[in-house]
Amino acid sequence: MMATTTAATIMTNYNMDDNNKNNTNNNNTRTTMTMLKSVDELNKINHVEVECVFIGAGCNRLVNTVAWGACDLVAFGAQNAVAILCPKSAQIVTTLPGHNAVVNCTEWIPCNYDVSKVWHADEHFLLSGSADASIILWAVLLKERKWRQVLQIEKPHQRGVTCIAGLTLSPSLALFASTSSDCTVCVWEIVLPSTAGGDCKLTCLSNINMSPRPMVALSMAELPGNSGNVVLAMGGLDNKIHIYCGESSRKFSLACELKGHTDWIRGLDISLPVCIGGEESLLLASSSQDRSIRIWKIALHRASANKKENGLGLQSYIEGPIFRSGLIRFQISLESLLIGHEDWVYSVAWQPPLHVSLPENCEWCQPLSLLSASMDKTMMIWRPERTSGLWMNEVTVGELSHSALGFYGGQWGPKGESILAHGYGGSFHLWVNVGGESEDWQPQLVPSGHSAAVTDLRWSKSAKFLLSVSHDQTARIFGPWEREKCLGKRALWHEIARPQVHGHDINCVTIVQGKGNHLFVSGADEKVARVFEAPLSFLKTLHHGLLGSSVCMEDTNEEIQILGANMSALGLSQKPVYIQAANTAVDKSTANGADKLETILDAVPIALTSPPIEEQLAWHTLWPESHKLYGHGNELYSLCCDHGGKLIASACKAQSAHVAEIWLWEVGSWKVMGRLHSHNLTVTQIEFSHDDRFLLAVSRDRHFSVFSIENLGEDRVTHQLLAKHEAHKRIIWACSWNPIGHEFATGSRDKTVKIWGLTKSSSEEAFCVKQVMRLPPFKSSITALSWYTPASNGVGFLAIGMEHGLIELWSVNCPSSALPALRLDPFQCHVATVHRLSWRSLGESEDCHSLELASCGADHTVRVFTVKIA
Repeated sequence: MMATTTAATIMTNYNMDDNNKNNTNNNNTRTTMTMLKSVDELNKINHVEVECVFIGAGCNRLVNTVAWGACDLVAFGAQNAVAILCPKSAQIVTTLPGHNAVVNCTEWIPCNYDVSKVWHADEHFLLSGSADASIILWAVLLKERKWRQVLQIEKPHQRGVTCIAGLTLSPSLALFASTSSDCTVCVWEIVLPSTAGGDCKLTCLSNINMSPRPMVALSMAELPGNSGNVVLAMGGLDNKIHIYCGESSRKFSLACELKGHTDWIRGLDISLPVCIGGEESLLLASSSQDRSIRIWKIALHRASANKKENGLGLQSYIEGPIFRSGLIRFQISLESLLIGHEDWVYSVAWQPPLHVSLPENCEWCQPLSLLSASMDKTMMIWRPERTSGLWMNEVTVGELSHSALGFYGGQWGPKGESILAHGYGGSFHLWVNVGGESEDWQPQLVPSGHSAAVTDLRWSKSAKFLLSVSHDQTARIFGPWEREKCLGKRALWHEIARPQVHGHDINCVTIVQGKGNHLFVSGADEKVARVFEAPLSFLKTLHHGLLGSSVCMEDTNEEIQILGANMSALGLSQKPVYIQAANTAVDKSTANGADKLETILDAVPIALTSPPIEEQLAWHTLWPESHKLYGHGNELYSLCCDHGGKLIASACKAQSAHVAEIWLWEVGSWKVMGRLHSHNLTVTQIEFSHDDRFLLAVSRDRHFSVFSIENLGEDRVTHQLLAKHEAHKRIIWACSWNPIGHEFATGSRDKTVKIWGLTKSSSEEAFCVKQVMRLPPFKSSITALSWYTPASNGVGFLAIGMEHGLIELWSVNCPSSALPALRLDPFQCHVATVHRLSWRSLGESEDCHSLELASCGADHTVRVFTVKIA
């Protein structure tokens, strides 16, 4: 769906309230709006077309935050947003803004178990719960992939919502339960619309107080026997499973309690009715931090003539408690105790029902397959033996990496042919059964991304890949896998390397420009800047995947003997792996034949011929650390490199003028070439001008500084402070040079963007800085700026990122005008502070100029937009 806006409408749209994030969105379509070059050219309208081509994000470190729906889409929490993942394309297709705190849980309606009741539904629904105590109901039209926010429940609980469990009763009616850390559980009824796009009606049926211990796991199902009653199982911090039943009035009351676990209960799941011993029963699976899994059977109670209902004998104890729901009595008994995991078992899930007949017959069968996920880095599939009926572990999959810290949950695919786990570090792990009945589960490609705030990013010197760093203590490289284009497919973006896995939060990064091998410098919450050099394995991967086989591999030097890097278990430095040593390591691992789940081998970097999976990224794509840059007195905060690849500028966190100095380093020798004094507090961003003659710095002290830099060669660099101005009333967070001139923009917490010009004074010897223009006040703090100007017409585009996550594009024609060109759709933008923006050019034709804009933010995401200007 394309939307074209007139010149008058642009200014109207710009003045609209920012609280329009709940509008309908189609994330797979492009957004076309209108851009004005100047006020006097109202009849000359250019079209700006924007498409979000990549979203990289990690999963929140929570148990219930992932849900795989019957629509074959995966929803998960990515900081404050709900991200939607498509397993088939291994891409995150959109993010849903709306919550004001971390998304704790998601649940599809219908879920995988209820697909038989809404087999041909065109619209599916998604529930999300957040730490801000809100619940949002979303709807998606599957064919159009068009999302909308249906309703929001404000403060159904007093504290954060921790778990949601749903149950679809019919195409027009569903139930769901929500639990919170305030020790309450609410049960809700949703009347679903009869036509796609309609409204939903929500009613609270019960509010159950479970004080003093909160519940953290829920599961709902219809009781067997066509009674129409619903059972709700709850587990939490009191080590017990609480069974509640809802009758025709839907008022839920306590039926019984199940004891057996000796630690917190973390996962519950109730199966569809199965036939056991000639009668229809439900199976309730529970997992706990006591490392065990218990399977309970819920069946109709057959009372014996010689036994009282409330008998306390041994037989009554073995068979379990009896409860009544309506006029029917049920009994719960322990079916099996599963021991196999070596750490906390966070989740259990029954395999979704299989369609065993034609669609019109609607015959579905519940397979007796149970998936469990544990912090011991494994997922297991349990099944009963055909002869003995004993439950056995038949499939085990796991993560092999030094950085692996276990799984927080496991999910089945809708057809039961794939399983998905999410880990401690925000990573996803997907296995697909490619062997059919012989069961050969192989790892598959899944999206990946940072699991904490992304603080900085840079395009490579060839602009072929994007490097980002984050407070999750990793540096990651993303790029379009051009090899797919050679095979007739669209080049999709993937994470292709993880060059740094650190022990401190990484705050800043810069890529060394110029000739030679790929280098980058990163700064973290330590006083040392670290230099990394691309190994041979990455250069070959870059040539094969991102550049295409037809391009000459200029960066590959036959003298490079470093194949990759290893991370020592207790160190922060990444040691090089040489080609000969790597071959020896492979021979040793082959000879030993050690158990892969027990022994973690050294990294064996190889050139990748396809986008890597998580196990490869986490350990085999590291870059060796070549140098350490010592000198700063506090944690590194900002870095930049000049365009010639000769100098690196760095700054650290500071509360005094002495510590706030900017250091200049010579690339290659890594000697200190100068220390620039101007600011009194932390320098938040530094950037060289396009001709490397000037260095711009902005600071928390509300000033900007412009230095002249002259590289005389032979280890000689001269610098001079040309100008220092108190440019804003609040902290200056961002700055950006005009790439074809000596104008620059500054953005501040005072919600203003100002454009300045650097010119020579009348004496023709000294330089002076004057304010050229000031953009209208924005509705949020300015936190990121990036300026791009094509050489053809001189009209530039200033990308502006804000604290609330939105991004705007402005047309800047210095020094005459600056007008809003485009406000990106909130469904495409970040949901928290934008930390960095960066342009790259894709090429220019007679009637169109193609750009890509990369952004990163506090919402843990990296995003790439294509911008076409006609």
